Amino acid sequence: MSSSAEEETAPPDLAVGQVLREHRLITAEDITAFADLAGDRGRHHLPDQGRAMAHGLLTASLATKIGGRLNFIARRMGWEFLRPVWTGDTITAEVTVRTLNEVRSGTRVEFDIEILNQDGETVLRGDSSGVIRH
Repeated sequence: MSSSAEEETAPPDLAVGQVLREHRLITAEDITAFADLAGDRGRHHLPDQGRAMAHGLLTASLATKIGGRLNFIARRMGWEFLRPVWTGDTITAEVTVRTLNEVRSGTRVEFDIEILNQDGETVLRGDSSGVIRH
């Protein structure tokens, strides 16, 4: 298939190079709820110990919110955790469409992911691949 044919049959709101964004203020309640869900109660994640560090996967979950809006079914995810995220930080996920290819079950998609804090510092970098079913 030519790349123009792949783009024509891709989900209508997606194009290679497109950047999708989502923002979130990280609260002590977010960290506590994630600790309860995941069972990770390391001291650095406990808000009652002062400023709490968000779990890496809590930070990464902001990118998965974008995937949920697209009905994206991930096959692979890779993360590199670069800086801590603390209570009171506002993070922004920037998910860039790297590739779109039609397959029998839908559209295979690859994303590059970068999550930044309110100071514009990259706190997480990653990528993901999977499919959006038609």
